[in-house]
Amino acid sequence: MKKNQKFKKQRKEVARFMKRLYRLGLTTTSGGNISLRVSEDRIVITPSATDKGCMKWKEVGIMSILGENLTPDLKPSIEFTLHLNIYKKRSDVSAIVHAHPVFASSFTAMKCEINTSLTAEARAICGTPRFVPYELMGSQELADVAAENSKDADILLLENHGILTTGTDLLKAFDKLEVLENAAKMTLVVEMKGKKSMLSPSRIREIDRLFR
Repeated sequence: MKKNQKFKKQRKEVARFMKRLYRLGLTTTSGGNISLRVSEDRIVITPSATDKGCMKWKEVGIMSILGENLTPDLKPSIEFTLHLNIYKKRSDVSAIVHAHPVFASSFTAMKCEINTSLTAEARAICGTPRFVPYELMGSQELADVAAENSKDADILLLENHGILTTGTDLLKAFDKLEVLENAAKMTLVVEMKGKKSMLSPSRIREIDRLFR
């Protein structure tokens, strides 16, 4: 197989989900990154400095789990260490989506909790997100603290930065981010109205038992 054709199907999937993120307003032209584990020691990951709204599969790079860039003509995302560290910590994770949805990201700047217990869907899909203290984007420090927090959380709220979700496939990781953004909007609405009727503790336990 030609070098530039390797993992073509998976790279197409990553590019498709990145364009979907952009189309839905969940990230910006320059923001966000997506990766997919394609073998025990390989991932594919979105590049740096590429228009997220029209990404092509050939722009999605290939890396080893040790950090070697196997598509040297492409510059990987500045957050590639963050992705690699999480894959090393979580053998069950096959996909990572990192983006900056406006409402959910605003909660990271306010250090406020996103209430995922307002609807059964949000509780089942998102559970309880984990807040991660600020570290500079693209830094080793962010990669380390995020990976540590990812050990027992599928959704990370990166302070003054954005959202990171993990999943067994790209659709599950994407779904968590999209549902979390809706939960952030709902949290804001109910707080503004001053009226809130959350799921009861018994209902939360029931959902967690069935879905989490």
